[in-house]
Amino acid sequence: MNPNDDPFDSDVRLGGCNCGRHVSQAVHDAESTRPIDNGNVEQVTRRALEGAVMRALFPDDAKRRRFLRAVGSGTALAAISQLIPFGMLEALAAEPAGPLEKTKLKIGYLPITCASPILIAQQNGYFHDAGLKVDLLKTPGWALVRDKTINGDFDAAQMLAPMPVSMSLGAGSNASPTVAALMDNVNGSAITLAMRHKDRRDPAQWKGFRLAIPFDYSIHNFLLREYLARHGLDPDHDVQLRVMAPPDMLANLAGGNLDGFIVAEPFNQRAVYEGIGFIQTLSVDLWRGHPCCTIAMEADFAHRLPNTYAALVRAMLRSAAYLNVPANRDAIVDTLAQSKFLNQPKIVVRQVLTGTYADGLGHVRTEPQRIGFQPFPWPSMAVWILAEMKRWNYIKGDVDYKAIAERVFRATDARAAMRKAGMHPPAADMQDYEILGRKFDPAQPDAYIEAVSART
Repeated sequence: MNPNDDPFDSDVRLGGCNCGRHVSQAVHDAESTRPIDNGNVEQVTRRALEGAVMRALFPDDAKRRRFLRAVGSGTALAAISQLIPFGMLEALAAEPAGPLEKTKLKIGYLPITCASPILIAQQNGYFHDAGLKVDLLKTPGWALVRDKTINGDFDAAQMLAPMPVSMSLGAGSNASPTVAALMDNVNGSAITLAMRHKDRRDPAQWKGFRLAIPFDYSIHNFLLREYLARHGLDPDHDVQLRVMAPPDMLANLAGGNLDGFIVAEPFNQRAVYEGIGFIQTLSVDLWRGHPCCTIAMEADFAHRLPNTYAALVRAMLRSAAYLNVPANRDAIVDTLAQSKFLNQPKIVVRQVLTGTYADGLGHVRTEPQRIGFQPFPWPSMAVWILAEMKRWNYIKGDVDYKAIAERVFRATDARAAMRKAGMHPPAADMQDYEILGRKFDPAQPDAYIEAVSART
């Protein structure tokens, strides 16, 4: 395709010859209803981006041309512009940058749906477009992600939202200042029980249950603890909480060694697919918009490698923007289901991404926000994480919640990058949340701890 070809012209064939009615492409362009000035970099960039988007939306070019002839180029452009942030994409493409201090990066990840922004940034060429050559390293567990980051084996990694906090404080490992540059995803998890418990839906009946969590320093651990406590159980004494890698959860659930688990997708949906479990509740129903995973790295990354850091963030923001277009969710199922990425049945991945899913109890449910990809790292989320770490004795003593949260969750950097990309980040760093029906005010975390502890 000539980069100047108008992808909203039904006579243009993308990826092949054009209409065949002109002696040259220049003559065709001159007669186009949307001609561009080849000397104008912004116009050429916009046309190239439009072409890339239309090729992604219409892999079969004949269908694109039929669509445009049916609705008209103006209507098509207006409609698609409502879904695709062309302005942001132009800003990303035009972003000036100095030489990258480091172009080859090793990024660790776990094969879960939360990793979608990282995987799509690789698959769609966003890392490449930012000047980065990224080696994605599939990793079996979170402790290994932590250790490889501390040891310098990973330049950056997908991490559970509490991990940069715990690593910075030395909880569970040697202290290693770590930052969350962006959120990878919000929501995207669930509590799943073995089929033999389909008549024990009330958590008050779960005393003695063996429940798996993916890591001590996970949003899953803290949400499950609050869920159990809200129903009158002491998570440290009334149940057994076992740290387990997600694939092992499935095997142990099938083998009768677990009663249930809380984990990121697609493993809850995979349990339904295998007929070994049912979805008790989605995590979005416990805390709508809760943090799950981040893209994180050593704290001095941005200082040592500022241009590389900016390029990585740009690529991840571009991926988040793509994933937040609902029409793109179904389009990436085949990509993410591949063995080199999630290695899951397509139907499992599709149910997670689209939010229309079988719950394992004979119902088909719909939750559009089952998983989301908003990238802003709210420090108020980190305040709640710190409050939970204190509540359950992972840290002790006085905690400077605000200072730690703002140091670890890099909201200021993220906000600046999002604005450069044409996005609209929040103006504030803190917001209140409703978690399991209770208000959390990040300005009063100790009062929250006292209140929830008194009720359990």
